[in-house]
Amino acid sequence: MSKILPIIGIAILSFVFYGVFTQATKSIKSKRVECQTKTITFEKINIDAPIKEAINSLKNGNYEIISDIEYSKYMKSKLINILSKEQSDEKLKKVLEKYISSNSEITSDKKVLINYYIYENDKEDSGKKNNDAKSYAGYLVFEFKYDNKLVYKIQTDYMNLDGNDIDDRMDCAVNSFISIN
Repeated sequence: MSKILPIIGIAILSFVFYGVFTQATKSIKSKRVECQTKTITFEKINIDAPIKEAINSLKNGNYEIISDIEYSKYMKSKLINILSKEQSDEKLKKVLEKYISSNSEITSDKKVLINYYIYENDKEDSGKKNNDAKSYAGYLVFEFKYDNKLVYKIQTDYMNLDGNDIDDRMDCAVNSFISIN
């Protein structure tokens, strides 16, 4: 019996150390929201910012949009004839509609600022470091700001040259923001 107790103690300590080690070495690439696994996605959550207020403001339809599109310069742009800034804003507004409460009441005059841009990957840019940099069609960067503070930032790739997956990536960006606990 006296030999079994140290073995049990070592086994328990081994399990504890294994659990701590696996949590500590968990990949940075692990994703918080399922839609982030579809393409390369990076996010930054500012825990010192008023996150809940910003989310409530968005859910109440109290938001403002600032946007831009950077079309490719070295190769012929595929997006330039397909998507304008205005069309992109309309796509985002349609995405936002499903997150806005139907019985929303604006409780604050502060709006969440959604500042985003779409970048079309310029595959003929000589500054591209490797072939992986040429594997995606472009990316979207969203910044959600509230009370002049950056609350949340996300960058996510879109893969289709015709941009038909941009709506999905916009939805992922908004869903990722809304789902912050």
